[in-house]
Amino acid sequence: MSQHYFSVTWDQLHRDARALAWRLIERGPFEGIVAITRGGLIPAAIIARELELRLIESVCVVTYDEEVMSEPRVTKLPVAAGDGTGWLIIDDLVDTGTTARCVRKLLPAAHFATVYAKPAGRALVDTYITEVSQNTWIMFPWDMEPQFAVPLAKRDKT
Repeated sequence: MSQHYFSVTWDQLHRDARALAWRLIERGPFEGIVAITRGGLIPAAIIARELELRLIESVCVVTYDEEVMSEPRVTKLPVAAGDGTGWLIIDDLVDTGTTARCVRKLLPAAHFATVYAKPAGRALVDTYITEVSQNTWIMFPWDMEPQFAVPLAKRDKT
Protein backbone atom coordinates (compact mmCIF):
# COMPACT_ATOMS: atom_id res chain seq x y z
CA MET A 1 0.00 0.00 0.00
CA SER A 2 1.54 3.32 -1.05
CA GLN A 3 1.92 6.21 1.38
CA HIS A 4 -0.04 9.41 0.69
CA TYR A 5 0.64 12.82 2.21
CA PHE A 6 -1.98 15.39 3.16
CA SER A 7 -0.75 18.89 4.06
CA VAL A 8 -2.82 20.85 6.54
CA THR A 9 -2.33 24.62 6.64
CA TRP A 10 -2.69 26.77 9.74
CA ASP A 11 -5.96 28.16 8.33
CA GLN A 12 -7.35 24.69 7.64
CA LEU A 13 -6.39 23.43 11.10
CA HIS A 14 -8.07 26.44 12.69
CA ARG A 15 -11.27 25.89 10.66
CA ASP A 16 -11.32 22.17 11.47
CA ALA A 17 -10.68 22.75 15.19
CA ARG A 18 -13.53 25.30 15.29
CA ALA A 19 -15.78 22.79 13.51
CA LEU A 20 -14.88 20.25 16.20
CA ALA A 21 -15.72 22.81 18.91
CA TRP A 22 -19.09 23.37 17.20
CA ARG A 23 -19.85 19.64 17.49
CA LEU A 24 -18.63 19.49 21.08
CA ILE A 25 -20.60 22.45 22.42
CA GLU A 26 -23.79 20.36 22.64
CA ARG A 27 -21.88 17.59 24.47
CA GLY A 28 -20.82 19.88 27.31
CA PRO A 29 -20.49 21.60 29.53
CA PHE A 30 -17.01 20.32 30.26
CA GLU A 31 -14.98 21.02 33.38
CA GLY A 32 -11.75 21.25 31.42
CA ILE A 33 -9.64 19.93 28.59
CA VAL A 34 -6.80 17.43 28.57
CA ALA A 35 -4.57 18.08 25.57
CA ILE A 36 -2.51 15.15 24.33
CA THR A 37 0.95 16.52 23.65
CA ARG A 38 2.26 17.58 21.38
CA GLY A 39 -0.23 17.41 18.55
CA GLY A 40 -3.29 18.16 20.66
CA LEU A 41 -1.96 21.39 22.16
CA ILE A 42 -2.94 23.77 19.37
CA PRO A 43 -6.38 22.25 18.67
CA ALA A 44 -7.00 22.23 22.45
CA ALA A 45 -6.20 25.96 22.67
CA ILE A 46 -8.62 26.74 19.84
CA ILE A 47 -11.36 24.54 21.31
CA ALA A 48 -10.80 25.95 24.83
CA ARG A 49 -11.35 29.43 23.44
CA GLU A 50 -14.49 28.45 21.54
CA LEU A 51 -16.00 26.59 24.52
CA GLU A 52 -14.80 29.24 26.99
CA LEU A 53 -12.83 26.71 29.02
CA ARG A 54 -9.89 27.94 31.08
CA LEU A 55 -8.86 24.74 32.84
CA ILE A 56 -6.41 22.94 30.59
CA GLU A 57 -4.34 19.92 31.53
CA SER A 58 -1.99 17.87 29.42
CA VAL A 59 -1.01 14.26 29.14
CA CYS A 60 2.33 13.50 27.54
CA VAL A 61 2.50 10.24 25.61
CA VAL A 62 5.51 9.47 23.45
CA THR A 63 4.71 7.08 20.58
CA TYR A 64 6.28 8.60 17.44
CA ASP A 65 9.84 9.41 16.45
CA GLU A 66 9.51 11.08 13.03
CA GLU A 67 7.43 8.45 11.13
CA VAL A 68 8.38 5.44 13.31
CA MET A 69 5.96 4.13 15.95
CA SER A 70 7.12 2.73 19.29
CA GLU A 71 5.45 1.52 22.48
CA PRO A 72 3.60 4.35 24.25
CA ARG A 73 5.39 5.92 27.18
CA VAL A 74 3.49 8.32 29.49
CA THR A 75 5.85 11.08 30.63
CA LYS A 76 3.25 13.37 32.32
CA LEU A 77 -0.13 12.54 33.82
CA PRO A 78 -3.15 14.89 33.84
CA VAL A 79 -3.44 15.06 37.63
CA ALA A 80 -6.48 17.37 37.93
CA ALA A 81 -8.65 15.32 35.56
CA GLY A 82 -9.18 12.31 37.85
CA ASP A 83 -10.85 9.51 35.86
CA GLY A 84 -11.93 12.03 33.20
CA THR A 85 -15.50 12.62 34.40
CA GLY A 86 -16.62 15.95 32.92
CA TRP A 87 -13.38 16.35 30.97
CA LEU A 88 -12.67 16.60 27.28
CA ILE A 89 -9.59 14.92 25.74
CA ILE A 90 -8.29 16.64 22.60
CA ASP A 91 -5.75 15.37 20.08
CA ASP A 92 -4.94 16.34 16.52
CA LEU A 93 -5.29 12.82 15.14
CA VAL A 94 -6.19 9.26 16.03
CA ASP A 95 -4.09 6.98 13.82
CA THR A 96 -3.58 3.35 14.85
CA GLY A 97 -5.16 4.00 18.24
CA THR A 98 -1.98 3.34 20.24
CA THR A 99 -2.00 6.72 22.00
CA ALA A 100 -5.80 6.76 22.27
CA ARG A 101 -5.89 3.36 24.03
CA CYS A 102 -3.22 4.53 26.47
CA VAL A 103 -5.07 7.77 27.31
CA ARG A 104 -8.46 6.01 27.48
CA LYS A 105 -7.05 3.77 30.22
CA LEU A 106 -5.95 6.85 32.17
CA LEU A 107 -9.22 8.79 31.66
CA PRO A 108 -11.96 6.24 30.95
CA ALA A 109 -14.85 8.63 31.72
CA ALA A 110 -13.68 11.53 29.52
CA HIS A 111 -15.12 12.53 26.15
CA PHE A 112 -12.40 11.93 23.54
CA ALA A 113 -12.28 14.16 20.44
CA THR A 114 -9.82 14.50 17.59
CA VAL A 115 -9.68 16.76 14.59
CA TYR A 116 -8.68 13.97 12.20
CA ALA A 117 -9.27 10.21 12.37
CA LYS A 118 -7.99 7.15 10.51
CA PRO A 119 -10.03 3.94 10.28
CA ALA A 120 -7.82 1.89 12.65
CA GLY A 121 -8.36 4.31 15.54
CA ARG A 122 -11.71 5.90 14.71
CA ALA A 123 -13.75 3.71 17.10
CA LEU A 124 -11.63 4.89 20.06
CA VAL A 125 -12.78 8.51 19.82
CA ASP A 126 -16.23 9.90 20.54
CA THR A 127 -16.11 12.84 18.15
CA TYR A 128 -13.94 13.79 15.16
CA ILE A 129 -14.24 16.05 12.12
CA THR A 130 -12.40 14.56 9.14
CA GLU A 131 -11.54 10.97 8.28
CA VAL A 132 -8.48 10.21 6.16
CA SER A 133 -7.29 6.87 4.80
CA GLN A 134 -5.01 4.72 6.92
CA ASN A 135 -2.13 5.12 4.46
CA THR A 136 -2.24 8.94 4.60
CA TRP A 137 0.45 10.78 6.56
CA ILE A 138 -0.91 14.15 7.68
CA MET A 139 1.64 16.94 7.47
CA PHE A 140 0.63 19.41 10.18
CA PRO A 141 1.69 23.06 9.88
CA TRP A 142 4.15 22.71 12.77
CA ASP A 143 5.94 19.96 10.78
CA MET A 144 6.55 22.15 7.73
CA GLU A 145 8.21 25.40 6.78
CA PRO A 146 7.63 27.62 3.75
CA GLN A 147 10.40 27.55 1.20
CA PHE A 148 11.04 28.47 -2.41
CA ALA A 149 9.45 26.17 -4.99
CA VAL A 150 10.91 25.85 -8.47
CA PRO A 151 8.30 26.80 -11.10
CA LEU A 152 6.77 23.76 -12.78
CA ALA A 153 8.03 24.81 -16.23
CA LYS A 154 11.61 24.79 -14.93
CA ARG A 155 11.44 21.48 -13.03
CA ASP A 156 11.67 19.28 -16.12
CA LYS A 157 14.65 21.21 -17.49
CA THR A 158 16.99 20.66 -14.53
